[in-house]
Formats: sequence, C-alpha cells, structure tokens
Amino acid sequence: MKDLRLDDTLSYIQVLNFLSKLANQIIQEKDRLNSMDAACGDGDFGTSMYVAFSNVRKTLEESHDDIGALLTSAGYSILSSAGGASGALFGTLFVEAGKHAKGKSEVDLTDLGIMFDASMKKIQTRGEAQVGDKTLIDSLEPAVRALQESAKTESTIAAALRKAGTAAESGYESTKNLVAKHGKASYLGEQTLGHADPGAYVMVLVFRSLAGTQNA
Repeated sequence: MKDLRLDDTLSYIQVLNFLSKLANQIIQEKDRLNSMDAACGDGDFGTSMYVAFSNVRKTLEESHDDIGALLTSAGYSILSSAGGASGALFGTLFVEAGKHAKGKSEVDLTDLGIMFDASMKKIQTRGEAQVGDKTLIDSLEPAVRALQESAKTESTIAAALRKAGTAAESGYESTKNLVAKHGKASYLGEQTLGHADPGAYVMVLVFRSLAGTQNA
C-alpha cells in the first residue's frame, strides 16, 4: 500500500534546516572522521570537513534567493575551504545539486532524484570512482537509486528519504569489505579491508539529515 502524499515537497526553510543539521553533525563527528581516515589515509579528513562545514554554517546566515542559490553557496564554501579531493567532491555535491534547483522555492521527490543523480555523475566524472571502489559513491549511488525508485512509486518524501538513508548506510557498511582504489588509501591495497570509508559515512549523514527535515 502506498503512503499518502501529505508532505510531497521540501521548502526553502527545510533545505536550510537540512544544511544546518548536517553541518552541526559533521562538526560533532570530526574526531570520528579523523580516526576513520587515519586507518587508511592521513587522518585529517575530519578536520577538513570540520573547517568546510563551519564555513557552511556561516553561509547559512546569509540571504539566498532560492534553494538552488542556497545549495550552490554551500558548495562553493566547501570548495574554498576544504583542501584535497574531499573538498572538491563534497563541494561538487552541493554545487551540482544547486544547479538543478535553480529558481525553486521548493523541491519534490522527482527534483531530489534529479539533483542527486546529477551530483553523483559529476563527482564520478571528477573522481573517476564507481561502486565498489571504496569511496563516497558506494553510499551515494544506492541512495540516488532509492530516491528514483520511490519517485516512480509515488512515495512521500518522508518515506523516500528513509529508504535513501537506509540504502546509503548499507553502501557505507559495504565499504568495510572493499579494497580502496583511489587516493592515498589505494597504496595500502588489502590493508584497507575491514575499514569503512569516511567519505561514504559523510554521505550517510547527508541522507540522515535530509530525512530529519521530515521527522522521518
């Protein structure tokens, strides 16, 4: 039985709250992200994300014309403050989503599927990562597919975001059983087995925070 479509859009305020919630969560998770990164990298991923999303919080205090401008501004604040590949990829996530929400004061489930699919494809173009490479794509791709499938079945946004969050978490958990193929972690080869990818975990936080806008 399909859910009744009671809340079938996210408003500008809800997207603003999503970004605020996400920024706060990532800032709180700095040490955990650093610890995760230390297992397979430099151990500074959490610090980079902390700096980036501290700047995102400042961006949220500014006035923006629409959801697209809000997301784009958040993305550029990440690009300008987080070094290395992580800044480029997570900045791209929001900049590209913002392009596909330009001029919108609210977005529906179909919009969300289009926005995150475009972000995923742009990230894949920049980072050349695929599912199975032990990157954020392992969380993002199943979440995007879940959003698209939910749109086809006319689900509510609340239910769709729950499913996307669950899919992202499953993808994140799968990275523990994968060998890293990109970045400095790739030099460690099979030593990366048993360790989850921190970028994939941030994508879990993205979809958890989105779900939170609907009290999902």
